[in-house]
Amino acid sequence: MFSPRHLFAQFSLLTGLLLSISATAAEHPGYEIDPERRTTGIGKFYMGREISFVMGHQAAAWLNRPGRIQEEMPDAVVENMNLEPDEVVADIGAGSGYFSFRIARKVPEGRVMAVDIQPEMLQLIEQQMEADGVTNIDRILGEIDNPNLPPNSIDAAIMVDAYHEFSHPFEMIDGIHRALRPGGRIFLLEYRGEDPSVPIRPLHKMTEEQVVKEMSVFGLEWTDTLDFLPWQHMMIFTKPE
Repeated sequence: MFSPRHLFAQFSLLTGLLLSISATAAEHPGYEIDPERRTTGIGKFYMGREISFVMGHQAAAWLNRPGRIQEEMPDAVVENMNLEPDEVVADIGAGSGYFSFRIARKVPEGRVMAVDIQPEMLQLIEQQMEADGVTNIDRILGEIDNPNLPPNSIDAAIMVDAYHEFSHPFEMIDGIHRALRPGGRIFLLEYRGEDPSVPIRPLHKMTEEQVVKEMSVFGLEWTDTLDFLPWQHMMIFTKPE
């Protein structure tokens, strides 16, 4: 039998653990549903930002358009991630795998977790994997409020022109944050909302200030912003050790 002293010690340990978790958990800033303020998005607002509509799988051909090489410089983006060969990287909102396959070549001893909420997109990735003989990409069907990644399972996550479409940004970053190992990085690419000359609809752009504000909810450290791309910010956030 357990002694009262032993039970009290176990209770104190559990209480301390719960308090520690509570103290470090992000506080949900809340959502607003306001049809009167709605512009071209879904009428749902997060930290003052209206959330845009999601691009469907019907537009997969646009994701693979030839001009994207010049517009988004995907190879330079992946190079600037400075990945180690054995790292595990989550491509959130992977779409047709435009970045997943490039990342897979950089982590031959690691894995790419290609996460998307559309099964059709994951099917396109599977077909391309079979055609190219790629074996280190895992296809993960996410949910609108959950990337479905195990805790402490990834070294990095990348979101390219995807975060602004998340209908549940708090829950999604919460899931990514939990999946990141200490010291893990988030690479977040968005069209520059500060620049009216960028030829993208306003809700499909984000300012650096807005992104930093939303990531700070989770205590993610804003490590750097790389502005070598023609139209996008490449923002880097790090989970503290």
